[in-house]
Amino acid sequence: MKAEKRREEILSFIGNAESPVPAGVLAEKFNVSRQVIVQDVAILRANGYGITATNRGYVLNAKARASRVFKCRHTFEEIVDEGVLIIEAGGRIEDITVNHRLYGKITARLDLYNRTHVEELYRSLKSGASKPLMSVTDGYHYHTVTAESEETLNRIEKKLRAAGFLIEI
Repeated sequence: MKAEKRREEILSFIGNAESPVPAGVLAEKFNVSRQVIVQDVAILRANGYGITATNRGYVLNAKARASRVFKCRHTFEEIVDEGVLIIEAGGRIEDITVNHRLYGKITARLDLYNRTHVEELYRSLKSGASKPLMSVTDGYHYHTVTAESEETLNRIEKKLRAAGFLIEI
């Protein structure tokens, strides 16, 4: 298969996927090396396609989503409750940010969009290998949440408030 045709099919495959597509999966599908896929994606990006590389694979940013930042506070044990609440209400947790008094603003990409992702994050943190960012700010943190619409974000805001997680800014 010629490179240009492969790139078109990569774009279509990523665009139709319901979850991020790892480079290894694309390499196997198109019978090329992972490095060829990385180069193809770089060329597609250079040509203006909004492809984002996440820790789970490539996603096509074809459709703009509504976005809002929520200031929250809860205990370590409530991480799963907060995440599942947001996801089941139709949101995607893009990142977490804390404002550290000494180091300033610290942000980490999360890309949590299903319950399993939230539970995996919690198990990883519970293992003790790392501490959650919110632990350096007494539980206070911000999440960038995206959703299909502003109405969905309004619903998420109401649910966070009702659960006692939302801090009014």
